[in-house]
Amino acid sequence: MIKAVNINKSFGDLRVLKNVGLEIKRGEIVSIVGPSGAGKTTLLQIIGTLDKPDSGEVMINRTPVFNLPEKLLSSFRNQHIGFVFQFHQLLPEFSALENIMIPALIAKKSRDEAEKQAMELLTFLKIDDRAQHKPNELSGGEKQRVAVARALINNPDVILADEPSGSLDSKNKEELHRLFFELRDKFNQTLVIVTHDKELASISDRIIRMQDGVIISD
Repeated sequence: MIKAVNINKSFGDLRVLKNVGLEIKRGEIVSIVGPSGAGKTTLLQIIGTLDKPDSGEVMINRTPVFNLPEKLLSSFRNQHIGFVFQFHQLLPEFSALENIMIPALIAKKSRDEAEKQAMELLTFLKIDDRAQHKPNELSGGEKQRVAVARALINNPDVILADEPSGSLDSKNKEELHRLFFELRDKFNQTLVIVTHDKELASISDRIIRMQDGVIISD
């Protein structure tokens, strides 16, 4: 479902990714691990089309994404890729419900349809009673569940998560890890997770280890 071929990326004189290649199948939960500076987040951002490689190719569902014009690439990202970040990236002025609806509204869904889908996700994630609360009124675990719901709203092909449990306590970490497997079971979600969490990595289907801009084991 995801294929990256010969990905290279530099920032100035620093070569961050060196001919990186990988394949990820639909329904897999894959953890990318390695020390800080290994290139994990850069690779995730390139797979997610948030950044472009200097050379190489990324295909998602056989679509060579970097051949798309910028406007079509933005639309592809919105419809096919969901993102979960370490610090949630929720907009503080909007409620949990409104934060979840944003990608659906960008995708031109009606407000009624977006709200219905967002409430269904809040119910599935067991935080429907927090729908009208703003981020500063939510716990860390609740914020991350809202972020997961936002990532799911357009039923993407893949969810990319960058240190999703990095800011959570042990109880919320465990709940989030369990949730990822529920998402795979219920929605056949593919998840690619950059993490330093050994427990999360150990229960993934695959562990990809990176060091100094290359994959050293898979």
